[in-house]
Amino acid sequence: MVKRIATGLADSGHGAAAFAQAASGAAAGLRGESADFAVVFAGGVNVAHLGEGLEAVADVLPAKTVIGCGAQGVVGSGRELEQGGVAVWAASLPGARIEPFHVRAQPHGDDQVAVTGVPDLDEAEVLVALVDPYSFPIEPMLQQLALVHPGLPVVGGLASAGAPGGAALVADGRLVADGAVGVTLAGVEVETCVSQGARPVGPEMVVTEAEGNVIYQLASKPALERLHEAIAELSPSEQMLAATGVLVGIVVDENQPDYERGDFLIRGLLGVDEEEHSVTIGEQVRVGQTVRLQVRDAESADEDLHHALDAGRARLSGPASGALIFTCNGRGSHMFGSPDHDARVLQTALGGAPAAGFFCAGEIGPVGPRNFVHGFTATIAVFGP
Repeated sequence: MVKRIATGLADSGHGAAAFAQAASGAAAGLRGESADFAVVFAGGVNVAHLGEGLEAVADVLPAKTVIGCGAQGVVGSGRELEQGGVAVWAASLPGARIEPFHVRAQPHGDDQVAVTGVPDLDEAEVLVALVDPYSFPIEPMLQQLALVHPGLPVVGGLASAGAPGGAALVADGRLVADGAVGVTLAGVEVETCVSQGARPVGPEMVVTEAEGNVIYQLASKPALERLHEAIAELSPSEQMLAATGVLVGIVVDENQPDYERGDFLIRGLLGVDEEEHSVTIGEQVRVGQTVRLQVRDAESADEDLHHALDAGRARLSGPASGALIFTCNGRGSHMFGSPDHDARVLQTALGGAPAAGFFCAGEIGPVGPRNFVHGFTATIAVFGP
């Protein structure tokens, strides 16, 4: 047996037939190898048919472990369907250890939540997670993982289909309505890539006074004053981008001599206080951290995705065999002006290796040693040879 990854895409129709079509494409790509692991993504109207769709997938493509979720749209076979569609990703991974999980959050005592179903992570090398954002608080779990299993990469996304109570997740082949589902992987080479779609501009600045997510001083100056100075130092083209919305990049791992693209956690500038000359950002900060302004546009997002994929590919021991992609529902034609951008870049960068995924309401991936929920981001699990 050999490692092989394949994808299938159904771009029209709905119901069991669409799932069978996508599964048939993935089965054909496996060329007779059995599927150890499959992921099913149901977009738009197909979310309502996920239950019968799973039966159709099982008939065409029996897999030992199956996870999946509903979504606004799906990615597969080099294309992006921003509304609807079905994508199936399947892999033959001989020697890999694949453990499915379904975690749930349940009330426990006064204002507390107990998490059940947490998998054994002692041997895990990568965790893939698909999350219902309405019923499962993924960020506290990521914070806990950083303490208990530092350095364990988590990649995945928040399901973008349905309203509160309408989640559609697949846990080990079963349809479930809440929580988070996924697998732990070991014994298989996987590199995680995070493209936050922004580029750094202006000088690096050290936080010298802060509380929570409010920065009072940068480089020993009032934070708002220092930000105004930094923006004034930008080139005219960068100032135009900053005028449409400036972001803040926070260095997560300070243990390196220089900070480059990909070393910053990108967060929005939420507000300013003219009296206190402070700024509020979308992340907790601490004194001593380094921050830098960031701008986002289609060109920056394209450049950043190429950079992230080039770096991830270079870390592999050989050619990529396939990938899972989790891209923001604010990307696609909304950001790039035409469809299929991320899918095309991924296909080219990985030498045509098959990839599939979905449009997310939030993307999960590591920056430095920690995992975060991102926005306007593409997070990718690239499987090695």
